[in-house]
Parts: sequence; structure tokens; C-alpha cells
Amino acid sequence: MPGTSALKSGGGSEGGRGRSSGTRQAHVVIVGAGIAGLAIAIRLKKDLNFHNFTIFERASTVGGTWRDNTYPGCGCDIPGHWYSLSSDLNPNWKECYPTQPDLYDYWVGLWHKHGLEKHTRLNTRVDLAKWDNERQMYDIDVVTEGVKEGGGGRETVEAEILFYAVGGFQDPKFPPELGGLETFKGDLFHSARWRHDVELKGKRVGVIGNGCSAAQFIPVISTDPSVEIINFARTPQWFVSRSNYTYSPWMKWVFANIPGVMRAHRNWIMFRSDIRFFLFDKKNAWVLKITREVLTQTIRSKAPKKYVDKLIPSYDPGCKRMIMDAGYLECLGQPNVSLRWDAIDSVVEEGIRLKSGEIVPLDVIIFGTGYSLVAAQLNVVGAEGTTVQDYFKKKGVPTAYLGSCFPGFPNLFTTLGPNVAAGHASIIFGHEAQIQHALQLIKPVLDGSAKSFEVTHEATDEYNAWLDKRLSTAVWSDCLSYYNELDGKKVKNFVNFPGPVALFWWLCRSPRWSAFRAVGAEAWERQRLFSWYRRVGLWTLIMSVVVALASTAIKF
Repeated sequence: MPGTSALKSGGGSEGGRGRSSGTRQAHVVIVGAGIAGLAIAIRLKKDLNFHNFTIFERASTVGGTWRDNTYPGCGCDIPGHWYSLSSDLNPNWKECYPTQPDLYDYWVGLWHKHGLEKHTRLNTRVDLAKWDNERQMYDIDVVTEGVKEGGGGRETVEAEILFYAVGGFQDPKFPPELGGLETFKGDLFHSARWRHDVELKGKRVGVIGNGCSAAQFIPVISTDPSVEIINFARTPQWFVSRSNYTYSPWMKWVFANIPGVMRAHRNWIMFRSDIRFFLFDKKNAWVLKITREVLTQTIRSKAPKKYVDKLIPSYDPGCKRMIMDAGYLECLGQPNVSLRWDAIDSVVEEGIRLKSGEIVPLDVIIFGTGYSLVAAQLNVVGAEGTTVQDYFKKKGVPTAYLGSCFPGFPNLFTTLGPNVAAGHASIIFGHEAQIQHALQLIKPVLDGSAKSFEVTHEATDEYNAWLDKRLSTAVWSDCLSYYNELDGKKVKNFVNFPGPVALFWWLCRSPRWSAFRAVGAEAWERQRLFSWYRRVGLWTLIMSVVVALASTAIKF
């Protein structure tokens, strides 16, 4: 039987006896109540009928990125019917590409719909988790703010299973080389923490960055002609025309009332999007050539002629995340919007000092410079006495098995970990694939027939060698981006999965048990072996009957 002989079992103090023989029920802790954390909780309830889990969320509300990002024009660049859980399709998306308020309402609605409020502890952060080899569980230090007047509360929580669902985009990122931020006399903030109390009317606004966020909010704030916007850009971006449309009331009715239509619509969006992966492989030179020509024409047809030459990138499309154009290129032609490519030296009291020495006076500075991808919250000490961050440093970059498991860390799972993201597809689909894989691994633990499963170093190295081989022909290595930048240095791509998301789902569909070391799973392994022999015996019997009947038919 493939994989059985290679499955490694550890002893454990209780051998094969599961926890079901004792009084303690297994406990699952989920760190983060964003889209991934809520998705995990929903699948625990619906797929495993398991309810003994706790979600710790450091903020005062749930929703993750769609709670935090409230800048003008904020929305999704993936169609809503695919950017949603497969178990909870939404017939009421207002438009193809939903905006932040609708996305936030969708996820908060799921939190209430599935009764997750009673499982969630808000204003509570996880400081540290330590694995205890003897007890086969995590001791998790949590801190709750405002438990009593003038202070908070610190406690240790035990859990057999630990999910870190803190998202791929962590805290807002400011250019580390840019000094003087604290000297500016005006208002200064990052788009990820939009200051709605700052009035922009009649002011001179400097926007640093021209990525996805800036390309969404600049067209919106520029609609007020009294707001003068100076966009400081460093690198040109590839823009894709966004064909947005509104769903009519009758279409929403069809989605809600005719079985299969909404699912088929979602599947069509997925298929149409996933075939675009071929764009990211340099071996498909003709695809890249045609795409470059089409996108170049898009920029030429929309942007002012004075900016066109500098707006067209020299690198291949897809090397950086391509931007769905929500009006950015056209708004550059407005009299109150200007684009500057001058290198910035620092922030000063009056505004921004350029490398040339020129000072650009400003009233407001808004950073649209992305997010940190370093999972600072992933503070876990594993079975080998080292942290996840130590493992990342040893490997040189964040590294994982299926972007979810780390060797040396039993029963620990992440979502949107290293090499999971896709520049062309819904990350929700990736989350669900990872969750499906994790649930199969933790079920024996929750049932009391195993204590832990830990991916091996050998399996993780083998998987990442496979990734590296595929990444070697991808377009992502040809320029510097957040895909391959760590601490200001260019490293191997640790963000993208080098394939269609359908392939990632295929890899996650069922655990390769030989890749994991099991502890306290002797009874489970015997049952698994018995089930395999039973299936083989059944198929052998069926084939024998078929052959016998066929032979009889031939004789007659």
C-alpha cells in the first residue's frame, strides 16, 4: 500500500490510547478572525461537526483585511462569486467586483450565520505558543485587553490543534530607507489605516506608491477638483482593463432560486481565470508577447501621452502583481492630478524632499506602499525547541509544506503561508484547499485515535525542490517585487504557487500520509491498514465477478 510503510509513529506516554478514553476533549485554537479564520471555524462545524474551538482576534471586530482597509474605492480585483466560500455562495453581490463594504458585510454575516460569536474572543492577542512533547499539546499565552478597568488579563490556554490564520498581508509597510516621517507638520498615514477624520478638500496631497491600493483610491479622491494630487511613483506597473458590471435584480433572483446556476457561474469564472496562469511561464513566449502588446495598447489608449513612455514597464506582464484599472490611468489626465518619477530623499516639515534637493510642499502625505509579508504574529516554539522564525532563517526565506505545515511543529497549520498566493485567482480557493487538507490530518486527533501529525523535513524539502524547479521558468524572478523581496533584499519567490490553483487543490485533496510523522496513532494506523485491505479486497471481488461473467458470456 503506497505510503503506509513510510508513515512514522512516535511513542508518546499513552501509546495508542486516544484521548477519548479520558475526560478531556480535544481543543482547537484559531488565531485570527479574518476570512481564513472564519473559514476554518465554519468547516470545523460543517464538515467535522466539531464545536470545541476558540478564535482569538486581537481587534475589536472580525473581518480581517476587509475590516482594516477602508480607503476610498477599496474593493476586490477577483469576482465576488469566486471570492467567497464554496459552502456559502452569495447570490446578492451587487457587482462583479465587490467593494469593501459588501465584502465586510459578507464575512461578518457568515460570523453571525454560523454562530461563531460564542467561539470568538475579541481584543485578545496570542503572544506565544509552545508545544509540549510529553503532553502532546500547545500552551498558548493570550492577553485580553480591557478585562477589568485599567488593565487586561493574561492566561495560558491549552490546545491540541493550532491554526494561525493571520493572513498574508500583515502590518502596513513604509519604505525603510525613507526618513523624517515624524517631522512632517501635516497629516501623514498609510492607506491601510485610512484617516477618515482628515479632510482632503482644498489640500495638496502627496501619494507615495502606484500599486493596487493607490490605483483604487487616487481616482476617487481626485473627483474633487479642489484636491491637488501628486503621485510619486518608482516603478511602472502593468494595468489590465477591468470589465465591471452590475448584477440585475432578475439575475440575483436566478442565482438565489434556480439550483446550479450560481455554482455554474462561479465555476466558469474559475475556469476562465485559472487558464491565465500560462501567462506567468516564460516558456510560453508567444503568450507573453501577445499579452504585452495588448496591455501596452491599454496604457496608450487611456493614459495622457506625456506619461505613456514611463508608464510602460520593461519587465514581463505578471512579474509584479498586475493592477485592475479602476480609472487610474484616465484620472492622470485631470488637471488636479500629476505623476512624478523623481527619487524621494526624505520627508521634511513642509512635505517631501527629492534626491535633486527640490522640496515639494504638501498638506497631506498618504502612503500606498503595501504591507509587510513577515508573519511576526507566528510566534510558536515547536517540538525541537526552535521557533517558526528560526526555521525560516535556516532556510533563508519563509518555507513550508503546501504553504501550511512546518517540520518540527506538530498539529500546527497556517493559511496563505509560503508559496500559496496566486496573481490570477481567488485566494479563498487556496484557503479552502489548505483547510480541506488540514481537516483530514486533524480528524484522527479530534476523534482520539491519534495525538499529533508533523510533516517531516524530508517531505518539506522535497516539495520545495519541486517548487523551485517550477519557479525557475516563471516570470516572477525577472524583477523586484513583494513576491521576492525580504528585508530589502531580493530572494527566491516565497509568495506565489507556480501553477494553476486547480493543481494546488489537487495536491491538497488528500494527505500524503508518508510525509507525516504520527504520534500515538498505532490504533488509527491499524484501522487505516484494515480499511485499505478491505477496499482492495472489495475491488478484487468485483473485478473477479466481472471477469467471470464476461467469460461466461463469451462461451455462450
